[in-house]
Amino acid sequence: MNLPRADRSPSAGATAAEGAVTQPEAVAVPGGAPGRRRRWGSLGPVGLVLAGGVSVQFGGALAVSLMPRAGALGVVSLRLVVAAVVLLVVCRPRLRGHSRADWGTVVLFGITMAAMNGLFYQSAARIPLGAAVTLEVLGPLALSVLASRRAINLVWAGLALAGVFLLGGGGFSTLDPVGVAFALSAGAMWAAYIIFSARTGRRFPRADGLALAMAIGAVLFLPLGIVESGAKLLNPTTIALGAAVAVLSSVLPYTLELLALRRLPASTFAIMMSLEPAVAALAGFLVLSQTLTLTESLAISLVIAASIGAVRTQVGRGKARNVT
Repeated sequence: MNLPRADRSPSAGATAAEGAVTQPEAVAVPGGAPGRRRRWGSLGPVGLVLAGGVSVQFGGALAVSLMPRAGALGVVSLRLVVAAVVLLVVCRPRLRGHSRADWGTVVLFGITMAAMNGLFYQSAARIPLGAAVTLEVLGPLALSVLASRRAINLVWAGLALAGVFLLGGGGFSTLDPVGVAFALSAGAMWAAYIIFSARTGRRFPRADGLALAMAIGAVLFLPLGIVESGAKLLNPTTIALGAAVAVLSSVLPYTLELLALRRLPASTFAIMMSLEPAVAALAGFLVLSQTLTLTESLAISLVIAASIGAVRTQVGRGKARNVT
Protein backbone atom coordinates (compact mmCIF):
# COMPACT_ATOMS: atom_id res chain seq x y z
CA MET A 1 0.00 0.00 0.00
CA ASN A 2 4.90 7.46 -0.82
CA LEU A 3 5.36 12.03 -1.03
CA PRO A 4 9.87 19.13 -1.43
CA ARG A 5 8.76 22.08 0.19
CA ALA A 6 8.07 23.69 3.52
CA ASP A 7 4.56 23.33 4.91
CA ARG A 8 2.66 26.55 4.34
CA SER A 9 0.25 26.12 7.23
CA PRO A 10 -0.11 24.09 10.41
CA SER A 11 -3.11 22.23 9.00
CA ALA A 12 -1.38 20.16 6.37
CA GLY A 13 -4.02 17.46 6.52
CA ALA A 14 -6.77 19.97 5.86
CA THR A 15 -4.92 21.22 2.80
CA ALA A 16 -4.68 17.73 1.41
CA ALA A 17 -8.36 17.09 2.00
CA GLU A 18 -9.63 20.33 0.54
CA GLY A 19 -7.99 20.18 -2.84
CA ALA A 20 -5.09 19.23 -5.02
CA VAL A 21 -1.69 20.57 -4.14
CA THR A 22 0.05 22.44 -6.90
CA GLN A 23 3.42 20.93 -7.70
CA PRO A 24 5.87 21.13 -10.58
CA GLU A 25 5.33 18.46 -13.23
CA ALA A 26 8.98 17.41 -13.33
CA VAL A 27 9.92 15.28 -10.36
CA ALA A 28 13.35 13.82 -9.76
CA VAL A 29 13.31 10.06 -10.10
CA PRO A 30 14.93 8.27 -7.17
CA GLY A 31 17.94 6.38 -8.38
CA GLY A 32 18.37 8.31 -11.60
CA ALA A 33 21.64 9.91 -12.64
CA PRO A 34 22.40 13.25 -11.00
CA GLY A 35 20.39 16.00 -12.65
CA ARG A 36 18.36 13.52 -14.66
CA ARG A 37 14.64 14.20 -14.56
CA ARG A 38 11.58 12.29 -15.62
CA ARG A 39 8.12 13.75 -16.01
CA TRP A 40 6.10 11.50 -13.75
CA GLY A 41 3.23 13.89 -14.38
CA SER A 42 2.85 12.44 -17.87
CA LEU A 43 1.26 9.39 -16.25
CA GLY A 44 -1.00 11.58 -14.14
CA PRO A 45 -1.91 11.23 -10.45
CA VAL A 46 -4.74 8.81 -11.24
CA GLY A 47 -2.42 6.55 -13.23
CA LEU A 48 0.12 6.66 -10.42
CA VAL A 49 -2.48 5.53 -7.88
CA LEU A 50 -3.70 2.72 -10.12
CA ALA A 51 -0.17 1.48 -10.81
CA GLY A 52 0.58 1.56 -7.10
CA GLY A 53 -2.58 -0.39 -6.30
CA VAL A 54 -1.75 -3.15 -8.76
CA SER A 55 1.78 -3.43 -7.40
CA VAL A 56 0.81 -3.55 -3.73
CA GLN A 57 -1.91 -6.18 -4.17
CA PHE A 58 0.24 -8.56 -6.18
CA GLY A 59 2.95 -8.02 -3.60
CA GLY A 60 0.39 -8.85 -0.92
CA ALA A 61 -0.51 -12.09 -2.66
CA LEU A 62 3.17 -13.02 -2.79
CA ALA A 63 3.49 -12.16 0.90
CA VAL A 64 0.64 -14.52 1.80
CA SER A 65 2.46 -17.35 0.05
CA LEU A 66 5.61 -16.46 2.02
CA MET A 67 3.95 -16.52 5.47
CA PRO A 68 4.34 -20.30 6.01
CA ARG A 69 8.12 -19.81 5.67
CA ALA A 70 8.62 -16.67 7.76
CA GLY A 71 5.38 -15.92 9.65
CA ALA A 72 3.26 -12.78 9.35
CA LEU A 73 5.52 -10.58 11.51
CA GLY A 74 8.61 -11.96 9.79
CA VAL A 75 7.22 -11.07 6.36
CA VAL A 76 6.45 -7.53 7.50
CA SER A 77 9.95 -7.16 8.96
CA LEU A 78 11.57 -8.32 5.71
CA ARG A 79 9.33 -6.03 3.70
CA LEU A 80 10.09 -2.95 5.80
CA VAL A 81 13.84 -3.61 6.19
CA VAL A 82 14.49 -4.31 2.51
CA ALA A 83 12.33 -1.37 1.43
CA ALA A 84 14.13 0.92 3.89
CA VAL A 85 17.58 -0.15 2.66
CA VAL A 86 16.58 0.34 -0.99
CA LEU A 87 15.07 3.76 -0.40
CA LEU A 88 17.91 4.99 1.81
CA VAL A 89 20.52 3.94 -0.78
CA VAL A 90 18.55 5.36 -3.71
CA CYS A 91 17.30 8.59 -2.14
CA ARG A 92 20.20 9.33 0.24
CA PRO A 93 17.98 11.64 2.30
CA ARG A 94 19.54 14.63 4.00
CA LEU A 95 19.37 14.38 7.80
CA ARG A 96 20.18 18.00 8.62
CA GLY A 97 18.18 21.11 8.03
CA HIS A 98 14.79 19.77 9.11
CA SER A 99 12.67 21.30 11.83
CA ARG A 100 11.32 19.50 14.88
CA ALA A 101 7.90 19.52 13.24
CA ASP A 102 9.38 17.87 10.14
CA TRP A 103 10.87 15.08 12.20
CA GLY A 104 7.68 14.68 14.21
CA THR A 105 5.72 14.24 11.00
CA VAL A 106 8.09 11.68 9.48
CA VAL A 107 8.25 9.70 12.74
CA LEU A 108 4.46 9.50 12.86
CA PHE A 109 4.45 8.49 9.21
CA GLY A 110 6.91 5.67 9.95
CA ILE A 111 4.89 4.45 12.94
CA THR A 112 1.73 4.52 10.85
CA MET A 113 3.31 2.50 8.05
CA ALA A 114 4.66 -0.11 10.44
CA ALA A 115 1.31 -0.44 12.21
CA MET A 116 -0.65 -0.60 8.94
CA ASN A 117 1.56 -3.37 7.55
CA GLY A 118 1.71 -5.36 10.76
CA LEU A 119 -2.03 -5.27 11.37
CA PHE A 120 -2.89 -6.14 7.78
CA TYR A 121 -0.61 -9.17 7.58
CA GLN A 122 -1.92 -10.40 10.91
CA SER A 123 -5.36 -10.22 9.31
CA ALA A 124 -4.27 -11.91 6.07
CA ALA A 125 -2.84 -14.77 8.13
CA ARG A 126 -6.32 -15.45 9.56
CA ILE A 127 -8.85 -14.58 6.83
CA PRO A 128 -8.79 -14.64 2.98
CA LEU A 129 -6.83 -11.90 1.25
CA GLY A 130 -9.88 -10.48 -0.55
CA ALA A 131 -11.87 -10.21 2.68
CA ALA A 132 -8.94 -8.63 4.52
CA VAL A 133 -8.51 -5.94 1.86
CA THR A 134 -12.27 -5.45 1.68
CA LEU A 135 -12.44 -4.67 5.38
CA GLU A 136 -9.24 -2.62 5.35
CA VAL A 137 -10.51 -0.32 2.62
CA LEU A 138 -13.30 0.90 4.91
CA GLY A 139 -10.71 3.20 6.52
CA PRO A 140 -9.99 5.21 3.36
CA LEU A 141 -13.70 5.21 2.52
CA ALA A 142 -14.50 6.74 5.88
CA LEU A 143 -11.78 9.33 5.28
CA SER A 144 -13.30 10.21 1.91
CA VAL A 145 -16.66 10.95 3.52
CA LEU A 146 -15.11 13.03 6.31
CA ALA A 147 -12.67 14.93 4.08
CA SER A 148 -14.97 15.71 1.16
CA ARG A 149 -17.01 18.91 1.02
CA ARG A 150 -19.01 17.91 -2.07
CA ALA A 151 -22.25 15.99 -1.81
CA ILE A 152 -21.52 13.99 -4.97
CA ASN A 153 -18.52 12.37 -3.30
CA LEU A 154 -20.87 10.93 -0.69
CA VAL A 155 -22.65 9.16 -3.54
CA TRP A 156 -19.43 7.67 -4.88
CA ALA A 157 -18.36 6.64 -1.38
CA GLY A 158 -21.74 4.99 -0.80
CA LEU A 159 -21.52 3.10 -4.09
CA ALA A 160 -18.01 1.92 -3.30
CA LEU A 161 -19.09 0.90 0.20
CA ALA A 162 -21.91 -1.19 -1.26
CA GLY A 163 -19.42 -2.92 -3.52
CA VAL A 164 -17.05 -3.52 -0.62
CA PHE A 165 -19.74 -5.28 1.41
CA LEU A 166 -20.94 -7.20 -1.63
CA LEU A 167 -17.39 -8.38 -2.23
CA GLY A 168 -17.44 -9.66 1.33
CA GLY A 169 -20.49 -11.77 0.53
CA GLY A 170 -22.95 -9.48 2.30
CA GLY A 171 -21.56 -10.23 5.72
CA PHE A 172 -18.47 -11.35 7.61
CA SER A 173 -19.98 -13.60 10.29
CA THR A 174 -18.07 -16.65 9.07
CA LEU A 175 -14.68 -14.96 9.35
CA ASP A 176 -12.27 -15.16 12.25
CA PRO A 177 -13.27 -12.20 14.48
CA VAL A 178 -9.63 -11.58 15.41
CA GLY A 179 -8.73 -11.38 11.72
CA VAL A 180 -11.63 -8.99 11.14
CA ALA A 181 -10.47 -6.79 14.03
CA PHE A 182 -6.94 -6.70 12.64
CA ALA A 183 -8.26 -5.74 9.17
CA LEU A 184 -10.45 -2.92 10.51
CA SER A 185 -7.53 -1.62 12.59
CA ALA A 186 -5.32 -1.74 9.49
CA GLY A 187 -7.99 0.32 7.71
CA ALA A 188 -7.79 3.00 10.39
CA MET A 189 -4.01 3.07 9.98
CA TRP A 190 -4.48 3.27 6.20
CA ALA A 191 -6.56 6.43 6.61
CA ALA A 192 -3.87 7.88 8.89
CA TYR A 193 -1.23 6.85 6.34
CA ILE A 194 -2.96 8.90 3.63
CA ILE A 195 -2.87 11.99 5.84
CA PHE A 196 0.73 11.63 7.04
CA SER A 197 1.95 10.66 3.59
CA ALA A 198 0.61 13.94 2.19
CA ARG A 199 2.08 15.92 5.09
CA THR A 200 5.46 14.25 4.71
CA GLY A 201 5.50 14.97 0.99
CA ARG A 202 5.07 18.67 1.66
CA ARG A 203 7.95 18.77 4.12
CA PHE A 204 10.62 16.63 2.44
CA PRO A 205 12.03 16.70 -1.11
CA ARG A 206 11.38 13.87 -3.55
CA ALA A 207 11.01 10.57 -1.67
CA ASP A 208 13.33 11.57 1.18
CA GLY A 209 10.54 11.60 3.76
CA LEU A 210 9.35 8.19 2.64
CA ALA A 211 12.86 6.73 2.96
CA LEU A 212 13.27 8.12 6.47
CA ALA A 213 9.79 6.97 7.52
CA MET A 214 10.41 3.49 6.13
CA ALA A 215 13.67 3.26 8.08
CA ILE A 216 11.89 4.30 11.28
CA GLY A 217 9.16 1.73 10.71
CA ALA A 218 11.71 -1.00 9.99
CA VAL A 219 13.68 -0.27 13.18
CA LEU A 220 10.48 -0.37 15.25
CA PHE A 221 9.14 -3.57 13.71
CA LEU A 222 12.28 -5.69 13.28
CA PRO A 223 12.37 -6.89 16.93
CA LEU A 224 8.85 -8.32 16.51
CA GLY A 225 9.90 -10.22 13.41
CA ILE A 226 13.00 -11.60 15.12
CA VAL A 227 10.96 -12.80 18.10
CA GLU A 228 8.48 -14.63 15.86
CA SER A 229 10.73 -15.99 13.12
CA GLY A 230 14.31 -15.84 14.38
CA ALA A 231 16.83 -17.55 12.08
CA LYS A 232 14.15 -18.18 9.43
CA LEU A 233 14.65 -14.58 8.33
CA LEU A 234 18.23 -15.42 7.27
CA ASN A 235 17.22 -18.13 4.78
CA PRO A 236 18.39 -16.99 1.29
CA THR A 237 15.12 -17.99 -0.40
CA THR A 238 13.09 -16.23 2.26
CA ILE A 239 15.23 -13.10 1.90
CA ALA A 240 14.82 -13.13 -1.89
CA LEU A 241 11.04 -13.52 -1.67
CA GLY A 242 10.89 -10.88 1.06
CA ALA A 243 12.85 -8.50 -1.18
CA ALA A 244 10.34 -9.05 -3.97
CA VAL A 245 7.48 -8.34 -1.56
CA ALA A 246 9.24 -5.17 -0.40
CA VAL A 247 9.64 -3.83 -3.94
CA LEU A 248 6.10 -4.70 -5.02
CA SER A 249 4.32 -3.79 -1.79
CA SER A 250 6.39 -0.88 -0.46
CA VAL A 251 9.00 0.73 -2.70
CA LEU A 252 6.93 1.05 -5.88
CA PRO A 253 3.42 1.74 -4.52
CA TYR A 254 4.46 4.09 -1.74
CA THR A 255 6.61 6.15 -4.08
CA LEU A 256 3.89 6.32 -6.74
CA GLU A 257 1.25 7.28 -4.18
CA LEU A 258 3.57 9.88 -2.68
CA LEU A 259 3.89 11.51 -6.09
CA ALA A 260 0.14 11.25 -6.72
CA LEU A 261 -0.79 12.87 -3.40
CA ARG A 262 1.10 16.00 -4.42
CA ARG A 263 -1.65 16.83 -6.92
CA LEU A 264 -4.61 14.65 -5.94
CA PRO A 265 -7.12 15.57 -3.20
CA ALA A 266 -7.16 13.19 -0.24
CA SER A 267 -10.90 12.60 -0.71
CA THR A 268 -10.48 11.45 -4.33
CA PHE A 269 -7.43 9.39 -3.43
CA ALA A 270 -9.33 7.68 -0.61
CA ILE A 271 -12.28 6.76 -2.83
CA MET A 272 -9.90 5.35 -5.44
CA MET A 273 -8.59 3.04 -2.75
CA SER A 274 -11.92 1.22 -3.08
CA LEU A 275 -10.33 -0.39 -6.14
CA GLU A 276 -8.01 -2.34 -3.87
CA PRO A 277 -10.45 -5.22 -3.15
CA ALA A 278 -10.94 -5.69 -6.89
CA VAL A 279 -7.20 -5.76 -7.54
CA ALA A 280 -6.71 -8.07 -4.56
CA ALA A 281 -9.32 -10.46 -5.95
CA LEU A 282 -7.50 -10.50 -9.29
CA ALA A 283 -4.14 -11.05 -7.59
CA GLY A 284 -5.65 -13.83 -5.51
CA PHE A 285 -6.96 -15.49 -8.66
CA LEU A 286 -3.67 -15.27 -10.56
CA VAL A 287 -1.22 -15.91 -7.71
CA LEU A 288 -3.19 -17.89 -5.11
CA SER A 289 -5.68 -19.64 -7.46
CA GLN A 290 -8.68 -18.05 -5.74
CA THR A 291 -11.70 -18.01 -8.07
CA LEU A 292 -14.18 -15.16 -8.50
CA THR A 293 -17.93 -15.67 -8.11
CA LEU A 294 -20.63 -13.74 -9.96
CA THR A 295 -21.34 -11.74 -6.82
CA GLU A 296 -17.68 -10.83 -6.45
CA SER A 297 -17.55 -9.77 -10.09
CA LEU A 298 -20.57 -7.50 -9.54
CA ALA A 299 -18.88 -6.04 -6.46
CA ILE A 300 -15.79 -5.29 -8.50
CA SER A 301 -17.95 -3.47 -11.05
CA LEU A 302 -19.46 -1.32 -8.29
CA VAL A 303 -16.14 -0.24 -6.82
CA ILE A 304 -14.71 0.48 -10.28
CA ALA A 305 -17.80 2.58 -11.10
CA ALA A 306 -17.36 4.50 -7.84
CA SER A 307 -13.70 5.18 -8.56
CA ILE A 308 -14.41 6.31 -12.14
CA GLY A 309 -17.14 8.60 -10.83
CA ALA A 310 -14.77 10.12 -8.28
CA VAL A 311 -12.10 10.72 -10.92
CA ARG A 312 -14.57 12.26 -13.38
CA THR A 313 -15.89 14.54 -10.64
CA GLN A 314 -12.36 15.72 -9.83
CA VAL A 315 -11.48 16.21 -13.50
CA GLY A 316 -14.65 18.21 -14.07
CA ARG A 317 -13.90 20.35 -11.05
CA GLY A 318 -10.40 21.04 -12.34
CA LYS A 319 -11.75 22.07 -15.74
CA ALA A 320 -14.23 24.40 -14.10
CA ARG A 321 -11.43 26.06 -12.16
CA ASN A 322 -9.39 26.53 -15.34
CA VAL A 323 -12.36 28.14 -17.08
CA THR A 324 -12.96 30.55 -14.23
